[in-house]
Amino acid sequence: MVQIPKTPAPPSPAPMRSVPTSADVARLAGVSRATVSYVLNNTSAVRISEPTRRRVHEAAKELGYVPHAAARSLRAGHSRMVLIPAPTFPVGPLYSRFLTDLQVALGGLDYTVVQYGTGGPHGDDAARAWAELRPVAVLVPGSGLGPRGVAVLKRSGARAVVTLGPETIEGAHALLMDHDVVGYSAGAHLYDRGRRRIGVVVPQEAGLEAFSAPRLDGVRQSLRGTDATVTELPLAHEEQAAAHLAARWRTLGLDAVFTYNDEYAMLLMRALQDEGIRIPEETAVVGADDLMLGRLLRPRLSTVHLELPSGRELAELVDRAVRKPGTEPETHKVLGATVLHRDSS
Repeated sequence: MVQIPKTPAPPSPAPMRSVPTSADVARLAGVSRATVSYVLNNTSAVRISEPTRRRVHEAAKELGYVPHAAARSLRAGHSRMVLIPAPTFPVGPLYSRFLTDLQVALGGLDYTVVQYGTGGPHGDDAARAWAELRPVAVLVPGSGLGPRGVAVLKRSGARAVVTLGPETIEGAHALLMDHDVVGYSAGAHLYDRGRRRIGVVVPQEAGLEAFSAPRLDGVRQSLRGTDATVTELPLAHEEQAAAHLAARWRTLGLDAVFTYNDEYAMLLMRALQDEGIRIPEETAVVGADDLMLGRLLRPRLSTVHLELPSGRELAELVDRAVRKPGTEPETHKVLGATVLHRDSS
């Protein structure tokens, strides 16, 4: 007979430590629970001395205490969550910096910023998914959200819906980003430099048409009524695609190109130079966004500098709308453009 050895009983699990409460923090700091609440919720209506604030924060850190967001929202009547759906278009360095600046500014106003992924429904259907999280404000980049989506968000408790795009949406605050001015500035600059046969790169990446179409139209507007021509140049952001375009460049008869942005400018400039096309002698090049890498290229890249609102300004708009939800939606034009003339044009 084979005996199966008895396995020793597993050790008893360590007792679960109880979740620290605000009462624990108050005892350790030697203050009242109300004082703990005032300090940790950054309440400005009550004056708390700096030494007391320091004691409360140190006690909370020592105990590992974190305020309960849901309970705080219940007391306030709304959350402090600002929801920012991830853009459905490729995001470049300029937008990333803007978004980081905005998140820091909102954090300084005691809001929690949550980014929502792009998978799943879009437009008004996406608004229903956002509403389930009960944000106090939603900042929607790009287009797609309609009046019904805004209404859904407001019925769920969102005090502010802010759109960043080319048009206003009924019921929402709007930051209008008119990209025509970017193309207009580039086209006018190239014409003033004596260029008459101007190509415009139109990215093939999905989601960028909302920006590329108005930029192309802006170039056309700037040259309307002149002796200049505009040639549309579809281009994927790939080395091979740029090489194919550069290989037939001389057959196109172009003496200038606006490349949509600096990243496409870098891609196309390298391909043109590989084909022996001199910049700017044979072809002038202008990008947009004013990325630092453009200043490191040789020749240095001329570009359209975009003037975006600061994160602080947008955060203040959100805070104003949250505190006064009954006010009329605000509309602001927030995109300015200035050409920085460098060696490539």
